[in-house]
Amino acid sequence: MNLFDLSLFEKGGPIMWLLLLLSIIGLVLFIERTLFLHRSQIRSTEFVSGIKNILRKRRMVEALTVCEETPGPVASVVKAGLLHYEDDEQKMRYAIQEAALVEIPVMERRIGSITAIAHVAPLLGLLGTVLGLINVFYLVQAEGAYAHAGVLAGGVWQALLTTAAGLAIAVPAYLGQHFLYGRVRALVHDMEWVGNDVMQFLLKDLRSETSK
Repeated sequence: MNLFDLSLFEKGGPIMWLLLLLSIIGLVLFIERTLFLHRSQIRSTEFVSGIKNILRKRRMVEALTVCEETPGPVASVVKAGLLHYEDDEQKMRYAIQEAALVEIPVMERRIGSITAIAHVAPLLGLLGTVLGLINVFYLVQAEGAYAHAGVLAGGVWQALLTTAAGLAIAVPAYLGQHFLYGRVRALVHDMEWVGNDVMQFLLKDLRSETSK
């Protein structure tokens, strides 16, 4: 039996089309989120070192420009700190935290949809199973004692195939959302580290150098 035989898809009934649609949507969302998070991931240590070197040369505007031209949440957090360079520690910390809180929902966008697909796909498969079994019992009642395996095979095929398809979609969807949330957590960790490092540099090192 070839699992990629289109006749198997047809035997699964109309629920298979819904499952196919879910799988396509899930795949598109996963690819889009993966590319987005990949673009958002930068080498934080090198980026912060470059910003510090620019600031030591008293080029605040250039540092802000570099932050604006660099994609990703890390650059946004650094920019928030630079914009509040003259404020006290509490105001600067609040600005950095606010910038991070704005970025987190952007990173997590659409991952919840992949999670929903992972939950819904097995339920649709179960629905297809129930519909297939209903069809089997209907044929048994209609044919009575003359019902044979060939008549009942269609309902059994639908019951088995939709369950299998639902699980086949749910498993990679679960793994995909787990992978994406892992990337988000890595970015959040980078933002926390960068925000604290930049804030300490602005409040202590740079101000002490400026006051000399």
